[in-house]
Amino acid sequence: MHSLLPQLENPVTSDLPVVADPSILTALQFRQLADVPPAIEWFANIDNPQTRRAYENDLRGFMQFAGIARPEDFRIVTRSHVLAWRKSLEAQLLGGSTIRRKLAALSSLFEHLCESNAVTHNPVKGVKRPAVESQQGKTPALGDAQARALLCAPDAATLKGKRDRAILSTLLYHGIRRAELAKLKVKDYSQTRRGVAHLRVQGKGGKMRFVPTHPGTLTLIEEYLEAAGHGQNQDAPLFRPVKNNVHGHTLTALTPDSIYFEVVLKYLNKLGISGENMGPHVMRATAATNALDNGADIAKVQEWLGHANIATTRIYDHRKTRPEDSPTFKVSY
Repeated sequence: MHSLLPQLENPVTSDLPVVADPSILTALQFRQLADVPPAIEWFANIDNPQTRRAYENDLRGFMQFAGIARPEDFRIVTRSHVLAWRKSLEAQLLGGSTIRRKLAALSSLFEHLCESNAVTHNPVKGVKRPAVESQQGKTPALGDAQARALLCAPDAATLKGKRDRAILSTLLYHGIRRAELAKLKVKDYSQTRRGVAHLRVQGKGGKMRFVPTHPGTLTLIEEYLEAAGHGQNQDAPLFRPVKNNVHGHTLTALTPDSIYFEVVLKYLNKLGISGENMGPHVMRATAATNALDNGADIAKVQEWLGHANIATTRIYDHRKTRPEDSPTFKVSY
């Protein structure tokens, strides 16, 4: 079963034959490329490693459930097999969004296999998928007072405090993902465009976008870099560990997990801010919700967040459900 799908620890393209001169294919290279399994081609077109990992796990689960051991077994998969798998997933009490993703992964593979003439039809078509649970995201946004308190929580007298203030400000004022923040280099925080400093952000799928840098964030980053001493190294990671017990040096970038657990969650706990689903996206949800509440155009917010689909942006639009607008607060006795 495992041999049908590429291992994500190695690049998918490692399963493709090496072509020394891409402008000329030898007869052997031509035959090798013609023999590349369609599933490998499909994985090669998925740029995001996290998406590849999720889809691979989803497909392995289906293959194990259906007993698929050879590529040709995909040809005899019917809608009944898919319906039985969906029922099995529901019996595991998986969330609707998880089941939708698994079915989407399987459908995407079969669409590619159809286009490659490896199978005759897509058995996932017509299989009902769980309804979208809500148009609002599960991750709650912080209130304005909570966000202000969070920005002031780190000790500005220490190097770690200066770094953490800069990190929290970058997240709260720019809506970028933890992984995007971890990839920032020194040269990325003040890219000048039309006379305005911008963050150069590398998003999902390697897509680059430029986000105007908030003046307050710019000041905090410069104060941190002055204290840290690596501001002149343009190719260095912008946010680094203050001390590193793993590598013995602080030259590597903070990881997305350390940004959440050692910075965001640490200060949320310090302030006593907690709640259900207070997960890694809390800062992004707060930035997006605040921008929309204060009149930002939703299409601009979509571009700002790096969303491919505006429907994803709408989960942060709480303007019709703001607690302060409830009739509860209009009642007066």
